[in-house]
Amino acid sequence: MRKLNVSRRHVLQAAGAAVLSAPLLSRAAWPDKPIRLVVHSQAGGSPDILCRLLTAELAKNMGQPFVIDNKPGAGGNIGMQEIVRSQPDGYTFGYANVGTLSINKSLYKSLPYDVEKQLLPVALLGYVQNALVVNNDLPVRTVADLITLAKAKPGRLVMASAGNGSTGHLGGELFKSMTGTFMVHVPYRGSPQAIQDLIGGQSDLMFDNLGSITPHIQSGRVRILAVSGRSRSPVFPQTPTIAEAGVPGYETTAWGGIVAPMGTPRELIIRLNTEINKALGNPSLTEKFRALSFEVTVGPPERLFDRALRETQIWADIIRRSGVKID
Repeated sequence: MRKLNVSRRHVLQAAGAAVLSAPLLSRAAWPDKPIRLVVHSQAGGSPDILCRLLTAELAKNMGQPFVIDNKPGAGGNIGMQEIVRSQPDGYTFGYANVGTLSINKSLYKSLPYDVEKQLLPVALLGYVQNALVVNNDLPVRTVADLITLAKAKPGRLVMASAGNGSTGHLGGELFKSMTGTFMVHVPYRGSPQAIQDLIGGQSDLMFDNLGSITPHIQSGRVRILAVSGRSRSPVFPQTPTIAEAGVPGYETTAWGGIVAPMGTPRELIIRLNTEINKALGNPSLTEKFRALSFEVTVGPPERLFDRALRETQIWADIIRRSGVKID
C-alpha cells in the first residue's frame, strides 16, 4: 500500500509539473499556427502594402503564415479597438501608426483604446513622406500655382484624403493654414477610393503616402507637385519639398510600427522584434520598401512608443492651429 501511495504521489506531482510547464512549452514552440495582423487600412492602402511585404518575409523566416485582417474606418480606431480586445496569446498583433498612436489623442474627445494601458510596442518599422498630388486636368504645375488658384477660388477646390485624422488630412489642413487658403476637405475610408476619385475628377488634390500614390504618379494618372518631408524623395529626386516650393517650415512625415495587446508575453514580443529587425535587414525587402519611399529602421520595441510620445505634442499643435476636431 505504501508503494502505491508513493507511486500515486509521483504521478500527481508529474501531472502538476506538466500543467505548470504547458505555457512554457507552448511559448517555446511559438509560433505553431498562423499569426493574425490587424491593419487599420483598406487593402491597397499604404499600411496594407507595407504590412503585406513585411509579413511575407516574416512567414518565410518563421515557418508560419501571417493573415492580414483589414479593419479600416474611424481614423484607425476600429482596428485599434480590435487589437486591444484580442487575446494576448502571441497570435494577434496589429499595425499602428502616427495617427493611432499620436494624432488621435488630440483629434478625438475620447478613444476606444488607451495606448499606454492596453498596448505594448513591438517594433518601429520606419517612415514615409506624403506627396501633394493633383488631378491632371487641374491647371497647376507648381505649389505656387496651386496656392494662387486656391486663393482665386476660395472653397471651390476639393481636397481628398485617406480619412479624418490621417497625415494626409492634417497635412492638408496645415498647408491651408500656412498658405491662407480655403479648400473643402472630403475624407474617404482609405487611400484607394480617394485616389480613384482624384483620378476621375471628383476631387482636385490630395496629400497621400508615397507608398500608395507612387504607382499612380509613375503611370501619369495624377501629377505630383511636391513632397512633405524635410528632404526630397529618392524616388522623385526632381520633385521639391513643399518647404522648398514656397511654404517655408512645412514638414509632415508618417511612420508606423507593430503593437501587441497588453498582456502578451514579453519573450514573444522580443522574439517577434528580433524577427522584424532581421527581415528589415534583408536587402531585397529594403529595396521594395525604398521603392515606396519608405525608410526602414530597426531597434528595440520601446523605440516605437518613444517616437509616439515625442510626436504627440507636435500633432496636437497642428490640430490646434488648423482647428480640426472630430467628435
